[in-house]
Amino acid sequence: MEESKTLPQSDVREITSEKGKRSFGAKLKAHFRRFWWLHLIIFIASTLIIVLCLVYVAIPRISQDGVNESTLEIQSLELSNPTANSFHLKQTAKLTNHNKYHPRLDAFNASLSVGGAEDRPYAYVELPKVHATETTYTHVDQEVQITDMDAFIDYNTQLLTKESVDLVVKGRTKLHQMRLPATTVDYHKTISMKGIRHPYLDTCPYLAKLIQTTGLNGLSGFNVTSFSIKLIPEPDGANMVGEVLIPNPSVLTISMGNVTFNNFVDGTFIGTSLLSDLVLKPGDNNVAMRSTVNQTFVIETMMGKYRNGMLPVDIVGNSSVYEGEHLPYFEKALQANRQHIVLNVGAALAEVGGGSLLGGGGRK
Repeated sequence: MEESKTLPQSDVREITSEKGKRSFGAKLKAHFRRFWWLHLIIFIASTLIIVLCLVYVAIPRISQDGVNESTLEIQSLELSNPTANSFHLKQTAKLTNHNKYHPRLDAFNASLSVGGAEDRPYAYVELPKVHATETTYTHVDQEVQITDMDAFIDYNTQLLTKESVDLVVKGRTKLHQMRLPATTVDYHKTISMKGIRHPYLDTCPYLAKLIQTTGLNGLSGFNVTSFSIKLIPEPDGANMVGEVLIPNPSVLTISMGNVTFNNFVDGTFIGTSLLSDLVLKPGDNNVAMRSTVNQTFVIETMMGKYRNGMLPVDIVGNSSVYEGEHLPYFEKALQANRQHIVLNVGAALAEVGGGSLLGGGGRK
């Protein structure tokens, strides 16, 4: 018999290795066949994490950014039926949404405060639910309780004396976008409103950009359009009556009740002026004025120091009374104002035959 050939040991190992070697693809298929359940769990978990991040992180941030980017502009604001601790608010505002999404906001309780004192809201109002389209109008019509009198006095003082005042509106509500879960958003808007300069001051409120004034400029804002002297006082004691013009080119309407002012000449009190049932409305306000003054002192002063008939008068707010109740938030604001005007008393005296007291002085 022929002797069988025996291969070297190294060749046997090489042949065995080549038969047992598998490609990467084969290994990958074998891995997935064996561990398919593990990869399914990883896929589901990853998808869930992404969805949860979108729903609970990305979408709330997008929603909050949309609220932050929106603008609020007051179209009209009416404060009526004031009491010592409350007032009726009627307001129309324009909400502009700059976002491509048009969500719905639930009604919510919002705080009102003055810029720089956001931790001291003077009142809370219920803002209605709204569908935030590109342009939406909201309406508020409700009784409002004053929660911080000092803060409300500060607000009215700024409103009456400054050219602008920042009104801060803050609250928290739910935002709804399509079928996504409701998102909690913070509403925080600062509205720059033009202040109502006191009726005796030189400017009145606006809602657009600030208009800076360089001074009071006489009676450019408030003007006594006519007045007459009563030598015999009328039944209510008034011995000077007339009419004043109060420009109000703003969107604000404010009921202040019976408003009185103290009048001074060279630091000496000469009497009071009354504007009955004062309601400042947008536009020009022509208001009847009734004053009780010390005519003897006025005439003696004009016969001496002011023989030209032009009497300088300092006017300081005194009181605001609505239906027999004092309104401290208006009174404090009025009392914070002092205005200097000049009245042509000489001409008024001439009309009642008193021009000779000034030696014919007094401008016509």
